[in-house]
Amino acid sequence: MNKRPNSQNQIQKFPSRKVGRAAAPYRRPFWLLASSYYILTAAAALAFFFVVWAILHEGNEETPWITAGIGTSLILAGAVVLREIFLRKARSRFLLTERNLEHSMRSFPPAMKSGNEAIKLSLEDNAAIIRKIQKKSELARVLGKLSDGHLEVFEICNEYLSINEKQLGTVGVGSPRLPSLLRGREIISELHRFHLLSWAEIETRNLTQMAKNYVTISEKLNTAQQALTVLDTALQFYPDEARLSESESVLKEFIASIKISHWIEQGERAAFKGNYKRAVSLYRDALFFLAREPMKTEEREAIAEKINAEIESLRGLAAKNK
Repeated sequence: MNKRPNSQNQIQKFPSRKVGRAAAPYRRPFWLLASSYYILTAAAALAFFFVVWAILHEGNEETPWITAGIGTSLILAGAVVLREIFLRKARSRFLLTERNLEHSMRSFPPAMKSGNEAIKLSLEDNAAIIRKIQKKSELARVLGKLSDGHLEVFEICNEYLSINEKQLGTVGVGSPRLPSLLRGREIISELHRFHLLSWAEIETRNLTQMAKNYVTISEKLNTAQQALTVLDTALQFYPDEARLSESESVLKEFIASIKISHWIEQGERAAFKGNYKRAVSLYRDALFFLAREPMKTEEREAIAEKINAEIESLRGLAAKNK
């Protein structure tokens, strides 16, 4: 029997994206927030300017800044064109695809009553519901990269399994409906598992990638925590699923690395400003959080060794400046 806590309400809390329809698996296009995109572009353009300027200057070019400036301007202009024309068009096509698939998915009514109303599934009703769920499953697989198609099929499977369980509690041993209900439970249970795991895998991967692309620590942590919540929900149904447990461990380590990196970065900034005492304090905070976070022993020891080396170096610098 599947464990069925009130996870449906939990799932519906998550900010789900609308889904679309296409003839082949469709990949979500690359997209960053404008602020993150242009900050990265400016940093790359600035690095390009100084590299080109240095090369031309070494070559005794009379006006190296002009050539470097022209190249930098072309990079900035190209970045604007890339985001505002090509990437935006790709994203618009993706969103349109999602809307179309949502319409197609909803064109198949679930043919199931919800709530506490008593239902009695006939052999014909049971077979019809299973066929419709299978059609929805096939449609969701068409766009395997879109998580919401899998989520909708999972929710319908969950609803059917709930009704099926109630029916099995009332059907007689010799009833002709019993084999049909048992077979339906077997078929839909497989779809239930497949689509929940597919949804969790896609959502986790997308959210983790979004977290990596964000600039601020709060955006990174919030998005990574959303991915962890997705896995927690899936684990409520399939707590023994190895893939989910492994993904959860990896994600927790990723969240831990974000937090530790934040403290180390703060320590580096304080050291750069010459505030060695503050830097040492921040590095100690990093060690404190490192000891509490779920990370592999080898990785934890390597980071701790690096932090301790920085602390010793800062203490030496502080002693020289006294």
